[in-house]
Amino acid sequence: MRTTTTPRLCGGTTPHTPRRPFRPIPRRIAAVTAAAIVGLVPAACTAGKSESSDSGPGAGEKQTIQVWHGWSADHEVKGFEQAVDGFRRKHPNITVKVTGNQTDDQITNAIRGGNPPDVVASFTTDNLGQFCQSGAWQELTPRIKRDKVDLGLFPKAVQDYTQFKGKRCALPVLADAYGLYYNKKLMKGHAPPKTMSELAELAKKLTVRNPDGSIKVAGFMPSVQYYEHTPQHIATSFGVKWLTPDGRANFSKDPAFKAYLKWVKDLLDWYGYDKARAFMKTMGQEFEASNPFQKDKVAMAVDGEWRTKFIEKEAPGLDYGTAPAPVADDKPQLYGGGFTLGTIMGIPRGAKHNQAAWEFVRYLTTDTDALVTLANALGNVPSTLPALASPKLRLPAQFGTFLGVFKHPATTTSPSSPNGGDYMVKFQQFAQDQWEPGKVKDLDKGLRDLDVKIDKSLDLAGG
Repeated sequence: MRTTTTPRLCGGTTPHTPRRPFRPIPRRIAAVTAAAIVGLVPAACTAGKSESSDSGPGAGEKQTIQVWHGWSADHEVKGFEQAVDGFRRKHPNITVKVTGNQTDDQITNAIRGGNPPDVVASFTTDNLGQFCQSGAWQELTPRIKRDKVDLGLFPKAVQDYTQFKGKRCALPVLADAYGLYYNKKLMKGHAPPKTMSELAELAKKLTVRNPDGSIKVAGFMPSVQYYEHTPQHIATSFGVKWLTPDGRANFSKDPAFKAYLKWVKDLLDWYGYDKARAFMKTMGQEFEASNPFQKDKVAMAVDGEWRTKFIEKEAPGLDYGTAPAPVADDKPQLYGGGFTLGTIMGIPRGAKHNQAAWEFVRYLTTDTDALVTLANALGNVPSTLPALASPKLRLPAQFGTFLGVFKHPATTTSPSSPNGGDYMVKFQQFAQDQWEPGKVKDLDKGLRDLDVKIDKSLDLAGG
C-alpha cells in the first residue's frame, strides 16, 4: 500500500497510511501494514487549555455537540446515526451533529487550531500513546471514577489499548478480532490446524502448482506482504512481547520473534520466494470481490471479522469456515485467543461542551443496545462483554469465532508507545525488505540492530 506524507504539527513530516476504502470497520490498523504513524500534537504546541470534567455548560443544559468519526460508507454512516438516536432520546436537550470520514490528521489539525469537535473517534489505536502523552485527548479517569463506570465491562486487551502509562484518554467503540478463514472445498476434508507446524504442513498439502512450478492455489501465504498477514497479526500466535516492561524494543530479547521469523521463512522458501512474489502480484484487491480467498485461490488465511461481511456481499456462494488462528507448538494455552484492537473514542483538548461530550462518550462506549446496533450495521465485534452476549446480535454463524477470540483470556493487543506504531512499522520493514528476501545472514545481529534503531526513535519521541 502506498504511503503519503502528513505534516507534523511542530515541524517535520511522518508517513501516514490512508484509510483503506470500503472496509466495514474502523481501521487503525493499522496501518502497520505499510507505515502508519500520524504526527500527533505535543502538548507544548497545542492550542487551548486543559479542561476539568466540569468545564463548559452542564449536561442538562440545552446545547449542541459536534461529533467526528471516520466511517464513510453509506451503511457505516447510517449505522452510526442509528446508534446515536438512542442517545438523542435519552438526552433530548443535547443536539448531536455528526461528521463522518474524518481522519486523525483532520482531528489533530482542529485541536492545533483551538477549534476541535467535542467528541472524536479514531481508527488508529497505535496513536493512543501520542494522544494521551501529549494531552491532545483529555484524561477520562476522573470522570470514570466519579460516575462509577465499570471497566470490567471490557476485556483486558481492550482495557490495555485504551490507556497509556496509566492515562486513560479513550474508551473503545467496537473492535477487530483475528482468526483463521478456511475454504471448505479446498480443505478437502481436513480440519483447521491448531498449531503453526500443522498450518505449514497443511499449507503444503493444499498448495497446487502449475506445470512450470508457479503457484496456482496457495494453501497459506506466509509473507508479511499478504494482506492481513502482518507481524502484528501472525506473530501474536507465537506469544511475542512487543516491548519490554519499561517500553523498550524487545525483538532481540524475546525468542518468540525468532521463532516467528523462522516459521515464515521456512514456508516461504518452500514456495520459493520469487514464486510467492509472483503469485501475490496476480492477486486481486483485498477489499474487492477479487480477493483470492473469495476466488478459491487461497485455502486458508488469517483475517478480521469484517471478512464475513464481504463474503456475504461479494461471494455468497463460498462454503467457508472460521476458527481461532493456529498457535506456536510449544504454547497450546494460547489457542482460542488471538489479536484484537479497535476504534477508540475520546474528548479532545479544547472541547467546548465537556460534560455533554462525556455523557455521549460514556453512552456510546458502554450502552449495550448502542453497541449491538453498531456491530450489526458494520459487521464488527461489540466491545463490551454484555454486548457480546446480547441476543440482538444478528451476525453469520462464522462470526462466532471472533466473538470467542475477543473475550478469550489469551487474546492480546500491541502496546501503545510515544510514537505510535513505529516499532511495528520498523519490524515489518525488516521482515519484508531484509528477512524474507534472504538478505539477513545473522538474525541475532539483525534484531539487535533493529532494537537500537527503534530505541533511538523512542528516545526522540520522549519514550
